[in-house]
Amino acid sequence: MPLFAHDFAEQSIVCYTLCQRCIVHMVRNTLKYVPDKDRKAFAADLKTIYQAADEKKALAALEGVTEKWAPKYTNSMKRWKDNWDAVSHIFKFSATVRKVIYTTNAIESLNSTYQKLNRQRSVFPSDTVLLKALYLATFEATKRWTSTIRNWGQVYGELAIMYEGRLPE
Repeated sequence: MPLFAHDFAEQSIVCYTLCQRCIVHMVRNTLKYVPDKDRKAFAADLKTIYQAADEKKALAALEGVTEKWAPKYTNSMKRWKDNWDAVSHIFKFSATVRKVIYTTNAIESLNSTYQKLNRQRSVFPSDTVLLKALYLATFEATKRWTSTIRNWGQVYGELAIMYEGRLPE
C-alpha cells in the first residue's frame, strides 16, 4: 500500500501518530461508481462496515459487502481493502469518539481558508508576512467554530486516557 506524503510526514515526526482515513470521503468515493438505483442499498451495506462494534466485525462486514456487490460493481470495494490499515484505526475508539473523528471536514475547512488566502495573494514578501497572514486566517476561522461537540467530556476523557500526557489538562 503506498504511503501518502502526509502519512509519511506524520509518521516520521511523531512516531505515535495514527493516520485515519476520512470515513465520509471513503463512502463518497465508493458511491460515485454506483448508479442511483443501487446507491441507497449500497450505502446501507457500507454502514455495516464503519458502524461495526469492532475491527473483527467490520472485516466480516467488509467481506460480506464485497461478496454481495463485487459481481455487479467489480472494483467498488477495492479502495476499502487497499486502505484498510488507515481505516481500521477508528475501531480503537468507542462509538462516542468515532462520531467526533470519522470525518476530516474541520481540517478541510481550515485548509480551504488557507487556500483562499493563497489565491488572494500569491506572493508574500517574507516568511514572517506569510506566517502572520496564516495566523490571522486561522484566528478568523476559529470564530466560526461555535458548535459544541456532543458528549465532549466523555470524548476528552477517553482520549486523555489513550494519549496520556499528550493532551492539556
